[in-house]
Amino acid sequence: MRHSRRASLLAIGLTTVALIATACSSSTTSSSPSKASTATSSSGIPAAVNNYVAAPSGTKQAGGTVYWAEAPSGAPNYIFPMTNAQVCGTNNVEQLSAMLYRPLYWYGNKNSATVDLNYSIGQMPVFSNNDKTVTITLNHWMWSDGEQVTSQDVALWIALYKANPSANYCGYVPPASNGEKFFPDNVVSVDTPNATTVVLHLTQSYNPTWFLYNELSQITPIPMAWDSTTLAQVGTNKNATVNIADTAANEAVYSFLNTQSSDLSTWATSPIWSVVDGPFKLTSFSATGEVTMSANPDYSGSPKPTISTFVEVPFTDNNAELTALKTDGPSGLTVGYLPPEDAAQQKNLQSEGYAAQSAYTLSFNYYVLNQNNPILGPTFQQLYFRQAFQHLQDQQAWITAFLNGWANVTDGPVPTQPGNPFADSLEHNAPYNYSVADAKSLLQDHGWKVVPGGVTTCVKPGSGAGECGSGVKAGTALQFNLDYVSGTPAVQSEMQQLAAVASKVGIKLALTSHTFDTVISTATQCKPSQPSCKWTAENWGAGWVYAPDFYPSGEELFLTGAAADYSNYSNPTANKLILATTTAPASQSQAALNAYQNYMITQLPVVYGPTSFGNPIAGGPSLISSKLGGVAPNAYGYITPETWYLTK
Repeated sequence: MRHSRRASLLAIGLTTVALIATACSSSTTSSSPSKASTATSSSGIPAAVNNYVAAPSGTKQAGGTVYWAEAPSGAPNYIFPMTNAQVCGTNNVEQLSAMLYRPLYWYGNKNSATVDLNYSIGQMPVFSNNDKTVTITLNHWMWSDGEQVTSQDVALWIALYKANPSANYCGYVPPASNGEKFFPDNVVSVDTPNATTVVLHLTQSYNPTWFLYNELSQITPIPMAWDSTTLAQVGTNKNATVNIADTAANEAVYSFLNTQSSDLSTWATSPIWSVVDGPFKLTSFSATGEVTMSANPDYSGSPKPTISTFVEVPFTDNNAELTALKTDGPSGLTVGYLPPEDAAQQKNLQSEGYAAQSAYTLSFNYYVLNQNNPILGPTFQQLYFRQAFQHLQDQQAWITAFLNGWANVTDGPVPTQPGNPFADSLEHNAPYNYSVADAKSLLQDHGWKVVPGGVTTCVKPGSGAGECGSGVKAGTALQFNLDYVSGTPAVQSEMQQLAAVASKVGIKLALTSHTFDTVISTATQCKPSQPSCKWTAENWGAGWVYAPDFYPSGEELFLTGAAADYSNYSNPTANKLILATTTAPASQSQAALNAYQNYMITQLPVVYGPTSFGNPIAGGPSLISSKLGGVAPNAYGYITPETWYLTK
């Protein structure tokens, strides 16, 4: 879950294009981090972007403990790497499971939106049979229990996913109306001819780059030690062969692992989660959400961890984190973040031994209106209403007043930061800038009696010109709850200002706030008849980071029925444009992506808000101890403390 410099953007974008082209041939060449640069936001406030801290002076130390600040109320609450929609957040994936259980392919190192084969278990996949067959060769990789990571571990992930894909994993996309299928439905069969080879036979030809970045990216090998339905069975089934077709047995295994993952108190002592192949292993997990990991001495990848212990420190809100920075300093909090409301503290904190590092993730910020809500869903489905509501989002004022200029206006679903080849030139040229007058006119022109300071109602029901739209009943009132993440003053201020502005056109917002976990679990795909579909608007404060869909083609977010389509958006034209991005040949792939993103700029499937750099929820730069080295941002928000080291 979880922003213009034309010259440097172009340079980085061209580098990324070259890297992707190389990745699709034989090998990947890593690029060097950008040099520190400073941009001025459209608000006129200087904002450091991709400003990497210099290597620390002093002697590199073997071992030591690093303390890292969690986002407010953003502690992990799920450890099994197959995250369903209710627990699909950066707090559980980038912040926890990816450090313990390595994905088949790794992306985003050095803030580049590319695959990194040096960090990956799988070698570059080979496509054949008109791109309908994919052969993956595994590098030599070991589990901490002494077992090798094999083709059976890859097959087990696919088997558990296939058992009930729409419920088991948030990356699932159901078959499209034209018959096109997505992972794992597009895998007809899986061959495992030996321990290090996996062969996938697909339903049709796909764009190899898209398949690598959005389909193979979902796979995290699961140890055969987990192929169990009771704790007593864990580790007894290591030499079995996975039967992907045995849906009942596979679903029983998934159910067991899901239940165990939901029991947070047993994480550190469970024989399940202690079997890892990542650079770290879990040592303890407290009731407050403090995570302690130790270096995995059996880690197969490179580099090996230099620090001995990595601790994630929980905070209830930004103020508590700032207090820790000021009172404990780098010895108590090695890596923290500076909330935008506390920007004035930056110089003081730097004098205490912190350096500021700023970088965007490949993400965009938004929140959702429930288009399947049984009462207001028909209204939210009307494009004119979404246009009117977007006109009330005063993004530039929010960036200036609440975010210290550390953000960019968001106009569409394809990020412009960090530099990448995906964003079209029309991004940041949205037609729905802040305008109360335009919002009022749109409502009046479509059959609503606008009552400033009161409640606007539909007075002309129907689907004709000048009427409220299909399904909108006479007397429907524009008053609803907007729930937002707690503990983040900037989000709170934005929503309070929005409520005040919305009242000017008779939209009455009842604001509530809850923890990140509560907000994200409430905003789920649903049908109007389901009790869970009563929610109206949810803002978890962090939008979407493109992971595990690293290519921003939209099928996981906006294709009808996708698990992460929290707004319940459904549009045939959007579906067609999304599908074109998944099958377009290389010569037409960018044109297809441009057509999709430009349509979504006008369609407003979600409510776009300012995208901040730094902490995905709180915003603001990272504050890094001057005695910590090796910290480079990842384009998708993954944490890589195996590259970090302390100095004396």
